[in-house]
Amino acid sequence: MRPVRVALVSLSLACLCLAACSPRYNWREASDNGAHFVVLLPAKPASVTRPVDLDGPKVEMSMTAAEVDGLTFAAGTAELPDAASANRTLDAMRTALLNNIGGQVQSGAAWPGKTEGFARTVDLDARGVSRGRPLRLAARLVARERRVYQILIVGDEKAFTEENIETFFSSFKPS
Repeated sequence: MRPVRVALVSLSLACLCLAACSPRYNWREASDNGAHFVVLLPAKPASVTRPVDLDGPKVEMSMTAAEVDGLTFAAGTAELPDAASANRTLDAMRTALLNNIGGQVQSGAAWPGKTEGFARTVDLDARGVSRGRPLRLAARLVARERRVYQILIVGDEKAFTEENIETFFSSFKPS
């Protein structure tokens, strides 16, 4: 009888420990307010839409983001006045992201996930410093017709994992 009691106590303690733990990454499907994309985010997302100047066209950009462990996971989109400005817009987005972290592009990045169906895809892996804090930026910028998308992870390099990169970038699906 004693071994059974020890086993029950051990099982109860294990269940309590598991119940006390909460997953740091609670992946859930999210989209922008206009449902132009869906993506998995690791926590409850927040969304914002604001006007931005993308080196010429001033457009409304919607961003949906979540933060976990010092990393921000974000996806955003904007509709351009015409498809001809998409290349210039992606270049402006790339420059702005690098400037935000005082970043330097590392080796040629190729993030997971589907890229067919886009007119242009730009993958970035950059390191920089913002407010005295070293940061890493993993980003994918894409254009499809008049719509551009920005999918990124930014934060403490030590918090990046291959699993999080794979889950996040692979989950992105434009509508």
